[in-house]
Amino acid sequence: MPKKKAATPKSAHTERERLLKSVKREENWQRWGPYLSERQWGTVREDYSPDGEAWTYFPHDHARSRAYRWGEDGLLGITDRECRLCFGLALWNGKDPILKERLYGLSGPEGNHGEDCKELYYYLDSTPTHSYLKSLYKYPQNEYPYELLKAENGRRGLDDPEFELLDTEALAGNRYWDVFAEYAKGGPDDILVKITVANRGPDDSTLHLLPTLWFRNTWSWFCEHDGCHDDRPEIEGAGEGHLIAKHESLGEFHFRAEGMAPVLFTENETNLQLLYGEENKHPCVKDAFHDYVVHGNRSAVSQEGRGTKAAFHYVLRLKPGEEQSLRFRLHAHDATPRSAFSSFDKVFKQRIDEADAFYHTITEGNLCASEGGILRQAYAGMLQSKQFYHYSVRDWLNGDSGSPPPPPGRGNIRNGDWDNLFCRDVISMPDKWEYPWFAAWDLSFHMIPFDKIDPHFAKHQLTLFLREWYMHPNGQIPAYEWNFSDVNPPVHAWAVWRIYKMTGDRGHRDLHFLAQNFHKLLLNFTWWVNRKDPDGNNVFSGGFLGLDNIGAFDRSKPLPGGAQLVQADGTAWVAFYCATMLSIALELASHDPSYEGVASKFLEHFVSIGEAANTLGGSGLWHHEDGFYYDVLVYQGQPMPMRIRSMVGLLAICAVEVLDLEIVDKLPEFKSRMQWFLHHNKIFEAEASSLVFASGDGKGRKAKMLLALPSRHRLTRVLEYIFDESEFLSPYGVRSLSKYHQQHPFTMNFDGEEHTVSYEPAESHSYLFGGNSNWRGPIWFPVNYILLEALEKYHHFYGDSLQVELPRGSGNFVTLDKAADEIARRLIDIFMPDGDGNRPVHGQHAPWYRDEHFKDLCLFYEYFDGDNGRGVGASHQTGWTGLVAKLLEDRCKSCRPSEVMESEL
Repeated sequence: MPKKKAATPKSAHTERERLLKSVKREENWQRWGPYLSERQWGTVREDYSPDGEAWTYFPHDHARSRAYRWGEDGLLGITDRECRLCFGLALWNGKDPILKERLYGLSGPEGNHGEDCKELYYYLDSTPTHSYLKSLYKYPQNEYPYELLKAENGRRGLDDPEFELLDTEALAGNRYWDVFAEYAKGGPDDILVKITVANRGPDDSTLHLLPTLWFRNTWSWFCEHDGCHDDRPEIEGAGEGHLIAKHESLGEFHFRAEGMAPVLFTENETNLQLLYGEENKHPCVKDAFHDYVVHGNRSAVSQEGRGTKAAFHYVLRLKPGEEQSLRFRLHAHDATPRSAFSSFDKVFKQRIDEADAFYHTITEGNLCASEGGILRQAYAGMLQSKQFYHYSVRDWLNGDSGSPPPPPGRGNIRNGDWDNLFCRDVISMPDKWEYPWFAAWDLSFHMIPFDKIDPHFAKHQLTLFLREWYMHPNGQIPAYEWNFSDVNPPVHAWAVWRIYKMTGDRGHRDLHFLAQNFHKLLLNFTWWVNRKDPDGNNVFSGGFLGLDNIGAFDRSKPLPGGAQLVQADGTAWVAFYCATMLSIALELASHDPSYEGVASKFLEHFVSIGEAANTLGGSGLWHHEDGFYYDVLVYQGQPMPMRIRSMVGLLAICAVEVLDLEIVDKLPEFKSRMQWFLHHNKIFEAEASSLVFASGDGKGRKAKMLLALPSRHRLTRVLEYIFDESEFLSPYGVRSLSKYHQQHPFTMNFDGEEHTVSYEPAESHSYLFGGNSNWRGPIWFPVNYILLEALEKYHHFYGDSLQVELPRGSGNFVTLDKAADEIARRLIDIFMPDGDGNRPVHGQHAPWYRDEHFKDLCLFYEYFDGDNGRGVGASHQTGWTGLVAKLLEDRCKSCRPSEVMESEL
């Protein structure tokens, strides 16, 4: 029996009310947030080199001494939505060679599997307006092993795992500090800050703590139209524990500290003398606090009581197990509280209670404690992965009048034809350290869990990437800053359609949002057809398509000898795109008949793609003997199937839509055109693709039409592979490459070179695409989610008439909705603790995570070991791995009426 809903507390609505006021621009509750990047160094934006080697042009060792042009980074920090005034922490344990002002990690060339952050930090909580934020950093009391991490990872090869901080002796004997940063808003421009440090070690220990306030350097570049300001801002002392920060556009802000501590001042200016042997423009520079604290150089800081960077310097001595909290308040001049700290604890408690109540409305109490903790941290990670992202390609290419001219020909290295792109927005990042730049297809998946917590943000992000200052004039959506012209899977329309349906019941949905984005998506779809179907035969290439090393060749480069690779996933993605656009067009046509003709066009296009995919060279991309979809290599006019059982072939079954015939019946022009077209097309008669009609039963089951790339027979053949534990089905989800290839590698000799693909369940054994990503066996959340949704759609149409054996060989047959539930359960199990407290995600570090100060912490990695569920790749890619929150939310739907859930399909 479903649980009886408890009464919703009034505090549960408070955060929703703040969101609504922010959307209506009545109160700017989202002006301040965790928008500070965790790595600005080593990015394309900061690269002005002649060779495009961003990692070496601006390395970590320069970051403390060199002003950034396009952004800022910091530790557990916040900033305003234009990154003018920043706040973050600096730490020193008395032993490190540098002041800890930002997270450390290896660059792409330094890591044995590419770039990798070597720190322990966790996002613990956040509300959508960031009215409450909490995060944690674990700082060693022993000297941080910078050189050891660099040397050991450099010594290791592709066959070795990455060498992490927990593999060193830096935290031996629990000799580390837990540093918690918490923020609670008393108002839109009133931020209460609580920093709590805890000595987890067995000895008395000393920590230098510097809560730091600074302005992003916008005054050194003399630029006119990208957010720079000629007027230099200033932070000045205003008495004990009181700083005043003044900025031309931000206004006047006050920063107050409780208790006594010395105040340090300097300028956020490059140390030209240290880096380049040139005279400094100002006697006090960016790395002054480092020199002052670590080297005792008191002349490094300003004696004038003002600057563009300031910090209170606390020296804390704590006993074993002791904790100490420090309280601060940052507020606008016109939001001055009567007393900075009299109501401090009361406000914090209110915001924490409101955060608890807000998330209770999502789970409705239907999750166990472990599941609820995973969901809360997943949402925290997504919300705290927002980042101010600034990049004007035209200004980047031309350089600034206040700086030396950039080397000629930089546009030939990357992004030279994207001078329309102008970004100065808060954007959802894949990972604010490893990938501190947007990735278009990642972002589409990020937005799916946002439908429950901040639907306006989800809509805004999806719309933003289709605006004319993002989208290329030719219709391409920018991929990511390393190469905006790279091709990502076309999932943007799917995300728009899903958000439209999930953020309102039928009759109360945001039709303007749907129509606005549909018009721009038409441009993007046209770009795909014109650019990625070079022969006009309705089969598509596309390049690497986000799946990096999944194939035998580097799919982002031309093949030798004029060969062409017809990609099963490229063709499936475009069919998937086409079917989504058809559904959107039908929805719009039900309100405006002028869209009927566009809907007809997408139906015809889908059928044409299906026909080509199933007939190219005879049997198309389908292999009758194997019962699977493969890439096809066309060489000297002869097609050769690349018999690699991978996610490439599974994606073909995801090109599926279930159409409501009640809507079709109300669109006479579309219905007539559809009937004529299907009567004169033979693809469905050949049982290669599916177009099936199901009549209503008069008991609430509506008449439907299934449009799918595979026929029912072909679908069942592919499903046999998916649910075979010796092939794709892992204890933790669906693998990206079949385990069959562990004993049976795919090998072919082409153009005098041997190409091999074998099952690699975790890290890549190839430097293809940098070596920090692997699609030859691991589990990836985004494609698993797409598969789950496809299974639910097939079940929505076929119902109990289509069942699969799960797992294969067990004799246990289930309907496809139950099969989807089982995959979701396995994905969630990656993060669930077993009876001994071990979570698969933590892998070899599980003993650490059984400790009382680690046991509740989760990391949301980029991908996961196909055999044991261990997290691999970027450790904070909560963006698309945050889809686990959506899976957990779906577990809470058992009390919801089935018709409500069906409306979201």
